[in-house]
Amino acid sequence: MKNRKAFIHLSLLIAAFMALQSFKKIPDGVEAVKNFDQQKYLGKWYEIARLDYKWEKNLDHVTATYSLNDNGFIKVDNKGYNFKKGKWEESIGKAKAVKEPTEARLKVSFFGPFYAGYNVVAIDKDYQYALVIGSSIKYMWILSREKSIPEEIKVKYINKAKAIGVKTEELIWVNQK
Repeated sequence: MKNRKAFIHLSLLIAAFMALQSFKKIPDGVEAVKNFDQQKYLGKWYEIARLDYKWEKNLDHVTATYSLNDNGFIKVDNKGYNFKKGKWEESIGKAKAVKEPTEARLKVSFFGPFYAGYNVVAIDKDYQYALVIGSSIKYMWILSREKSIPEEIKVKYINKAKAIGVKTEELIWVNQK
């Protein structure tokens, strides 16, 4: 009986460890930005487009604000207006570089010890527009420092996302007006 309990506990521990490790990976065919300047990335971003998923369902006016905490983690403050419920929603999390802070591969958590991948795969030289892919290509965001994005940047990021296998025809274009 003791051995069975120990085996179950060990199996659960191994499964949890493997699940956590898988969330930190970058999808095949996706490469994060090198020479990334974390300080320049901090601040407020407007979500221009996303692949929809349950945590952002029915949200418009979505923003993400990143600030550096004293402990080296980045505070992640996501806000959006749920147009079905008629109320603002907010989610506070934390992020940290997976390896070096100069590579745009982050692990992000909104739920205790559980992390997901956050990979900046394209960013302009002035840090005004970004293309982000999650732990899989089912998670994608186009971000801007303003409530809109120039058409040429939009096309460039959509083409890059298509090239790595993202189903860009499923993008939700976020109302920021």
